[in-house]
Amino acid sequence: MTGVLVVGAGPTGLVLACDLARRGVAVRIVDRSAAPPRTSRAKGPNPRSLEILDDLGVVEEVLAAGSAPLPMLKYRDRLPVAETDPWADSAPTPDVPYDRGWLIAQWRLEEILRERLAGYGLRVELGREVVGLAEGTGGRHVDVTFAEGRPERARYVVGCDGAHSSVRKLLGIGFEGTTAEDQVMVCGDVDLADGALDRTRWHQWFDTDGAVMLCPIPGTRTGWWFQAGPERDGSGRPLAPTADGFRRLLARHTALPGRALTRAELLSTYRVNVRMADRFRAGRVLLAGDAAHVHAVAGGLGMNTGIQDAFNLGWKLGLVLAGHAGAELLDTYEEERLPVAARTLDLTSDRLRATLEAIRRPGGGLDAAITPDTTGLGVGYRWSSLAPGPAEAPRPGDRAPDGGGPAPLPGDRAPDAPCADAATGARTRLHRLFAGPRTTVLGFGPGSAAVLREVADGYGDAGVRTCRVYAAHEHRAGAMPGSVVDDAGHAAAAYGTGASGSTGAGTLVVVRPDHHVGVVAPADDARSVREYLRRLHGPGRSPERSPGMVDAVR
Repeated sequence: MTGVLVVGAGPTGLVLACDLARRGVAVRIVDRSAAPPRTSRAKGPNPRSLEILDDLGVVEEVLAAGSAPLPMLKYRDRLPVAETDPWADSAPTPDVPYDRGWLIAQWRLEEILRERLAGYGLRVELGREVVGLAEGTGGRHVDVTFAEGRPERARYVVGCDGAHSSVRKLLGIGFEGTTAEDQVMVCGDVDLADGALDRTRWHQWFDTDGAVMLCPIPGTRTGWWFQAGPERDGSGRPLAPTADGFRRLLARHTALPGRALTRAELLSTYRVNVRMADRFRAGRVLLAGDAAHVHAVAGGLGMNTGIQDAFNLGWKLGLVLAGHAGAELLDTYEEERLPVAARTLDLTSDRLRATLEAIRRPGGGLDAAITPDTTGLGVGYRWSSLAPGPAEAPRPGDRAPDGGGPAPLPGDRAPDAPCADAATGARTRLHRLFAGPRTTVLGFGPGSAAVLREVADGYGDAGVRTCRVYAAHEHRAGAMPGSVVDDAGHAAAAYGTGASGSTGAGTLVVVRPDHHVGVVAPADDARSVREYLRRLHGPGRSPERSPGMVDAVR
């Protein structure tokens, strides 16, 4: 029987399938399309999604295939009036290695993820449309019916099949919200004559009677993302996009002749939809990505929110299917991600309003949609039942630290930090240590050593790694494998442990597989660590049955 059937092979479904495959889950991924779509659509991952792609082992390919975000050149009445680089003052920091998003065509990102999936011996099963879902006998599985072929059984099904999700509709889950019929944009992938426009800029023409936006597609010589206000008929109704219509819009708003547009395909009309599923789980079936929420494009959070849904869900499914955690762990997926989705709907609607206001003035442009909130780095789950802490923990919108703020609390994103391998001196980073399908327990200060040994003995074979973080001056003879040296003090600063290595005190930090903090405790508080790990990974091995130190860092 299939462990997890992923329905939909866009970025959300592919990230989930890759994450499950590396956990050894029996996963399959199906898509109704006969062939992988060749569409650019989303313009690329934001900083938080880049961290996830790094964890999955594909970020280098993504960076190589794409480009850094471009300065924006704004025009009015065909003439350039302003240039803005929203990232000019941004730079990586020790705790945030990816300070900006990355431009890459969606089809190329999906291709990279499919290649990663193939490395696990899996491929997307194309032309497989799900038309029926039913709870199996005893509620132990889901019976799945396809438009063609025999029925299948899966222990869990995840609908990642977009805004028109068949899975959501089959479950009868509501998708309440609004559609702004008057907020319309036509889109497509186009080719412009070679040299027609400077490809080092994102060109934006905003006039009182319409707009055209052209952004170069990385990895192509003449390809561009085309977005524009639509042509309208005599009654003011928007016309369907056509290649000739794109040429007329180009000639009307820019200094380019219509014939400079040599190809136009994948044409579509976009209307602002702000909708969210009223629940993300129905028994053994879950929703992620656009199947669960859609919102305004301002801020570029659509694909990114879906990728982050998948990263939250994958490790929970993995632990449940491995028998370490009870099925109630899956309830925390909706508990954590539904409020984030609701906040994202509000945020993108706000950024759309700001952008529409900005472009009324010469020099205004899409940079109005970009704020620190759109990086994804401040998203956390302090309110979650997986974040033990005070009842007054903040809800979405109360920002978690995203670079240089106070020490992280349970539920926050776990900061990154450069460090050195204690045994070899090789440079590494905390996020590289977190990578892979494991929970990590960090120990700062000599006082953490005893708990780290207990965790390694009890949980080393159950998906938990331990990592002693040494201060630069600490003696580290006999260091556990995988220990690191915080030689510049960045890890201590990021986690608020101060100079813990100089005393017998210390701090323990449990980091979930999705890079969020689970527990922060004093070095002698073994109980808090033990109880948290028991919830995620079961009872572990008792000390009397443990043969000795387990190498939990590999």
